Amino acid sequence: MTSRGIAPLAALLLLCGPLRAQDPYAAQRDLMVRTQIEDRGVRDPEVLRVLRTVPRHLFMPEEVRKLAYEDRPVRIGYGQTISQPYIVGFMTELLAPARNHKVLEIGTGSGYQAAVLSALCKQVYSIEIVPELARSASATLSKLGYRNVTVRLGDGYRGWPEQAPFDRIVLTAAPPQIPQALLDELAPGGKLVAPVGGSLLGQELVVVDKALDGQLKQRSVLPVMFVPMVHQ
Repeated sequence: MTSRGIAPLAALLLLCGPLRAQDPYAAQRDLMVRTQIEDRGVRDPEVLRVLRTVPRHLFMPEEVRKLAYEDRPVRIGYGQTISQPYIVGFMTELLAPARNHKVLEIGTGSGYQAAVLSALCKQVYSIEIVPELARSASATLSKLGYRNVTVRLGDGYRGWPEQAPFDRIVLTAAPPQIPQALLDELAPGGKLVAPVGGSLLGQELVVVDKALDGQLKQRSVLPVMFVPMVHQ
């Protein structure tokens, strides 16, 4: 195991240890990681450990929490969803966040992906365009003790120039093309992971690597289906 994320992960485990003993979802979470994520090829041990720790159900409205650990995306209101657990694990592994990384997330949604990333990197900056989701995600992350996540209400197409450059950028909604502002805010040597496509049936999950000289290399990984990325 590398040193990536050990300090925040250890703190998270200490925080959640007493809670796991009382957590009725702990067994479901372990089963989710083993059968839905690990068995499908996600191998990064730190990613798997964080997914076993973050209480996914607490990032969902109470009326749908019983679906939290099922192998499916779940609607969280306002036309948005929390992604299928496998997709969260797979995208996180593709992103390869490290302990010293500053990460930009476009599409906070429920805050679950930001919580996963917070245990693996130095700082997460997350932008959400839906006011109600920005408020609720920020409140949930704060309540659960994720101190290295900052949520801002705004248009993800514009990025977060005041905090750029970012070592990693992840999109949880699909634009027709990757916004130029986000490519500009990606640091040399950085990586961006995003669903891209103008229609639900024509989306691809892509990885963009930015070389030290600024050259971009993009590859498609698999077909996906995400909500569209909204532009103000």
